[in-house]
Amino acid sequence: MYEEHFSLTKKPFQLSPDASFFFPSAEHSRALGFLQYGLSQGDGFIVITGNVGTGKTTLVQALLADLDDSDLSVGNIVTSNLSEDDLLHTVANTFGVVVGDSSKASVLREIEHNFMQQAQANRRILLIVDEAQNIPAKSVEELRMLSNFQYQGKPLLQIFLLGQQEFRSTLLSEGFEQLRQRVIATYHLNPLNEEETRTYIEHRLTVAGWKDSPKFSDDAFPEIYRFCEGVPRRINNVCDRLLLFAYLEELDLINQKVVETVSNEIGSEFWGGVPNTSDDNSPSDQVKPLAAEVFDTPETPLESMARNMFGKADVQNRIAALERAVDGLGHKLQPEIIEIREELSFLRLMMDDVLHEIREISQGPRKKKRA
Repeated sequence: MYEEHFSLTKKPFQLSPDASFFFPSAEHSRALGFLQYGLSQGDGFIVITGNVGTGKTTLVQALLADLDDSDLSVGNIVTSNLSEDDLLHTVANTFGVVVGDSSKASVLREIEHNFMQQAQANRRILLIVDEAQNIPAKSVEELRMLSNFQYQGKPLLQIFLLGQQEFRSTLLSEGFEQLRQRVIATYHLNPLNEEETRTYIEHRLTVAGWKDSPKFSDDAFPEIYRFCEGVPRRINNVCDRLLLFAYLEELDLINQKVVETVSNEIGSEFWGGVPNTSDDNSPSDQVKPLAAEVFDTPETPLESMARNMFGKADVQNRIAALERAVDGLGHKLQPEIIEIREELSFLRLMMDDVLHEIREISQGPRKKKRA
């Protein structure tokens, strides 16, 4: 609707993932590096986690867009609480393996046969599992079993697992030691910072042919960041509404006041009224709805404090540096070094799981109060 009015070549803030809009923030660039490294290894699991809307799917699309698919067969599935048998049938169908109502053993044989044929044709096989947090524990174990398939001593299948924070709890569960040993890289996507939020918005606008119409004032960007908390999907949602509002109101400038108005409109749609409003003399950051409640992904003060503590200690960066150093030693590692890499991966997962538990504990009383 507004694209033609503002001379845009396409919609800049669509909610569906689009690799052409990929924004290489510090977080996304590092995560992309993990994926590229994992793909170069040709085996094992790569785990990318992040809260809703942080750009996990777009990240993988950006990776695949730069690949030569002539020697790579890619299967992509979005899970929905699939049982072991359903998961195997879904994997088979994804790679064009016709199995019908065959037994589990038959399905596994057909999948392995297909993978071996592709390997003989010098094609690598990559399975991308999105929304991995929905997979039951037994189905995750089936994925590990699939990764056992080999041809001439080399793995037939490599797997990328994309999921929300809670998927790490699954990986940390008792009985998943063997799977954790197969994870060669893991990364958790965090939201954009305030500076990156502005650059992200301008990047997407520029890709869509933006010629500074409508213009965004300097004070608009901090307000968008405060409302969206740096989460890309939230930013897309709000900015799409801002452009629509500017079109309908015939505005040439989107400033802080316009962002406040649109933010309150979005809040009223969720709550049936404009929340957290106060008199006109109140600071602007008090006149907006809380994005955490609007988008139902709260960042509690307790979790923020924990993240700050981890940040000051620089624990995550130290672990990442150790992981890179260990991985740089090559495939023929001594057993002791393999054990170190496993412990590093486990420690990283444990840290993120602690934050997840803090969030769950601190949310409990709040949810009870609302009920």
